[in-house]
Amino acid sequence: MMLPCIYHGIRRAAVHTLRTSRGTPPCRFWSTGDGVPVALADAETIFALSSGHGRCGVAVIRASGPGSATALRCMAGLTRSLPPPRTALLRSIADPQTKEVLDRGLVLWFPGSVPGMRPAEAGEFTRRAFQAGKLGLTEVEGLGDLIHAETEAQRRQALRQMSGELGRLYQDWSHRLKRCLAHVEAFIDFSEDELIEDGVLNQVDRSVCDLQAEMERHLQDERRGERLRSGVQVVIAGATNAGKSSLLNTLCQRPAAIVSPIAGTTRDVVETALDIGGFPVLLSDTAGLRESADLVEREGVRRARERVEQADLTLVVVDCARLPSDTQQAVAFLQGHLRSVLPNEEQPEMVFPAERFLVVLNKGDLLHEEQRLKLDGELRRVSGLPPVCLISCHTNEGLQDFLSVLHSSVKTLCGDPLSGAPTLTQARHRAHLQQCFAALAQYQRYRDIDLALAAEGVRLALTSLGRITGRVGAEEILDIIFKDFCIGK
Repeated sequence: MMLPCIYHGIRRAAVHTLRTSRGTPPCRFWSTGDGVPVALADAETIFALSSGHGRCGVAVIRASGPGSATALRCMAGLTRSLPPPRTALLRSIADPQTKEVLDRGLVLWFPGSVPGMRPAEAGEFTRRAFQAGKLGLTEVEGLGDLIHAETEAQRRQALRQMSGELGRLYQDWSHRLKRCLAHVEAFIDFSEDELIEDGVLNQVDRSVCDLQAEMERHLQDERRGERLRSGVQVVIAGATNAGKSSLLNTLCQRPAAIVSPIAGTTRDVVETALDIGGFPVLLSDTAGLRESADLVEREGVRRARERVEQADLTLVVVDCARLPSDTQQAVAFLQGHLRSVLPNEEQPEMVFPAERFLVVLNKGDLLHEEQRLKLDGELRRVSGLPPVCLISCHTNEGLQDFLSVLHSSVKTLCGDPLSGAPTLTQARHRAHLQQCFAALAQYQRYRDIDLALAAEGVRLALTSLGRITGRVGAEEILDIIFKDFCIGK
């Protein structure tokens, strides 16, 4: 039940008319009557602005429930019959009391009803779709992610989850767990009567081992899906006056942070959201890392180190003027500088993973051309350093190459949302899957000691998985028992 093409000028009035007509035949707005499950047969009619708030040229209002047909007739002047189902009809939209024409728009009627009319609660249309079995819980979450997607990669991941691929994976695991539990329960209850064939527990053992292996691989995804959903945490760190705030301003193309030749200008963390080649990034500028007697600056340094520890990617900014003139010594200087900036500096042989760190040599315009080329060549040959980019925030020299390297790093951290197996997208999924994995370990632990406790492990695993999919029930276990073993014929 939807009425597309209702213009901004009448939207508020139409919603107001529906809101004030609760309990009476609804008036003035188009309507549609989505198919509603029998379980919701006594629900009220609900309506909501579906196209979002704010000024716009077109608005869509959706209604669902028993009063939908009345609302459609009142507002679209349909005195005799409703329009053909799922057929757009251009009508004048009028106030049913004053007969004042509000606008002209399309009305759509989707038959299926249930009775009152009230504003829909947040997410209620989607909730009804879930309760009707039209959407799984992971698909609902994918729809929510799609609505809030701000980058192309987020949109692709949300669409993939909304298509049901992740839900189908979990449903497959759930089905296999149900079969395992049913077989164990059948063995406990009926093995003494010789109604269960030999080797059924061996089949359960193999299934549980296979499920554990698949879940372990699924959990070892380096949180790529979660990172893509919430944004890659990129932190700019380094000594004072290295050009960290200048780099932030250059990347976000606005004066987000104060730039000053005075050391220690940045005291707190300055954040800005960016879209780097379709991938979401939360970029943070931090206080310069140095010893200070100033209490405020010391707190800023503490926060900066804390952000570096939490970061997915750290951009270590270095002032080119501080580099030794000898290129080999410059490499050793950078290695020592990295150890002083990054966490776990007490480890002298610290490894700097290329996907976690990126060195940005700023103020490259202050170097002679020959010195720049020699330094660049030496850094390309050396090992033991993360990728190094030579740039100038003043002239933008080297900026495109740096953005290319940054995009590659962010893409590696997020992965391709359209390739490979579907990934975890929410911490909620991860927590329940970890509980499921631990419960299967309980089965392994008690398999030869107490089969009832082992079965409880499978039941707990199934419950944890059901909290992700939103579906689990005892009746399904009984169905499998009687179908697989024909108990009692």
